[in-house]
Amino acid sequence: MGSSQEAPEETPLGIPSIADPSVPLTDSYTYHSPTPTEEGPYILGVDEAGRGPVLGPMVYGVAYCPVSYKEQLEQLGFADSKTLTAQVRASLLETLGSDPANLGWSVRVLSPKSISAGMLRRPPTNLNQQAQNATVLLIREVLARGIQLAHVYVDALGKTTTYEAYLSALFPDIGFTVQAKADQTFKIVGAASVAAKVTRDAWIEGWVYEEDAPPLHHPLGFGGGLQSRFFKEPEGEDVKMETEEVGSEEFKSEGKWVEKTGSGYPSDPNTQAWIRNSLEPTFGYPSFARFSWATIKVVLEKDAHPVEWIDDGQATMIHAFASATGRDKDRCMVTKDLHLTSVGTL
Repeated sequence: MGSSQEAPEETPLGIPSIADPSVPLTDSYTYHSPTPTEEGPYILGVDEAGRGPVLGPMVYGVAYCPVSYKEQLEQLGFADSKTLTAQVRASLLETLGSDPANLGWSVRVLSPKSISAGMLRRPPTNLNQQAQNATVLLIREVLARGIQLAHVYVDALGKTTTYEAYLSALFPDIGFTVQAKADQTFKIVGAASVAAKVTRDAWIEGWVYEEDAPPLHHPLGFGGGLQSRFFKEPEGEDVKMETEEVGSEEFKSEGKWVEKTGSGYPSDPNTQAWIRNSLEPTFGYPSFARFSWATIKVVLEKDAHPVEWIDDGQATMIHAFASATGRDKDRCMVTKDLHLTSVGTL
């Protein structure tokens, strides 16, 4: 793991872990390669891609092979995916699928919408917890596929000893090694790193905006000039295309988003430009952005239209519901005939 600022290079979109690149990523999902058939026990590596970015999914990957296969694994070229070119990573992903009897891999893709929903709910599910849940889910599902795991190597940040103890308690029959930069030390973690990063980069490069579909029932029609960047221009119709000034660039309101997203990290200039120039003042950002990130919150607070919640602070409504009289006001005649009243306290 780490916080590489490298922008996604050109990556082949036709990878096994993305079933249909033309379908928007709205929900999290898990992909599993064919289950290896060689006898165990197995070792398994865990790594992620996209923990720090403000844009796009976070992907957790695992790779596993028999303990007896470790020597061959050392010769396959797996390493920390951030140190490899996109072409090498794509080739290594093919290598992961080239020996299905010995090599298996899986990814858990957490959509940006799911990440934001978790972090914004009450109580929140923070990113650490979501990452932990993804790791546990992948291990459990590999075990459910009949793979006997002897040892698991996890690339992790923070208090690794605490996390290692937690995983050991959950899976007492499996040995665990949890450490920073494990993808540089253990080839099986490097393989997991490749699976995670190739999957994330492919999603980023081929991102399909779910907001680019027109509403089913537009109250004013598309011919009235009321267009938003959230909706595509209907084909074959003469639509008045309005333009608006956003930041330093002019954009047509035709469902087009800033093409260059950069790496997705807040410090990336291309990502900063995307955030600055992709804001729709009323609707905010498309679901490509993680709304729970402070970077997005600050821009929304500063540049988006403010929202007034009319129920907030209405003392009369609060007072009305603070007493039995207020709660029973304007109730139907049946409740009065049956002498039904609201209970103020239990």
